[in-house]
Order: sequence, then C-alpha cells, then structure tokens
Amino acid sequence: MDRRMATCATIFRNQMLAAAIAGLAAPTVNGHTQESKTAIICTNPASGTSWQIAIDFERATVDSNRAKITGAEISWFDPTDGGNYTLDRKSGDLTASVASSTGGFFRHGRCQLEKSR
Repeated sequence: MDRRMATCATIFRNQMLAAAIAGLAAPTVNGHTQESKTAIICTNPASGTSWQIAIDFERATVDSNRAKITGAEISWFDPTDGGNYTLDRKSGDLTASVASSTGGFFRHGRCQLEKSR
C-alpha cells in the first residue's frame, strides 16, 4: 500500500509541475493571459493607410516572420520590404528602419492594441 501511495504522489506531483510549466509559457500582458494569435490594425499617420499584422505569440512570429517578443516590445525583420520593425506594446507606436544605399529611412505607424482588462 505504501508503494502505491508513493506512486500516486509522484504522478500527482509530476502533473502539477507540468501544469505550472504550461502556465509559465502562456503569453501575458499586464498579468492577463493573451491569445496565442492576434491580428492588429496599424495606420500610417501621414497617409491614413491601414494594414493588418498577424502576431502568433506561441510561435513568436509576426506575419510568419520570426519575432522577438518581450513584455515591452515586439520586433521583427520583414524580408519583403527590408524593414526592421519594432512595436511598442504599451503605446502602439510602430517604427520601421529600412536600410538603403542613401543611408536608409524610418517609417512610423500607430497600431490599435488590445485594451487591458
């Protein structure tokens, strides 16, 4: 009987440990669990042009491009336009830095982030 109880205790402990590790892996913003995938609308303040970006927190990608996701910002490189993008997760400011033979340039946008609950 002692051996059976020890085995059950070990299984229970392992299940609790697995659940705790899974909880640590869940993306959070301001202490709230965040969806695995989300779409955000961004707007160019100069022209008014809007576009959508797709963020996959589980795979750490933006529009299928590898991204670095921290609590403060999301950054990624988009090979289609050569831009290095940084999205400020608090303000929604989006900055693109694009290299060129004339020294490069910056583009700015504003993204509508989900409001804190």
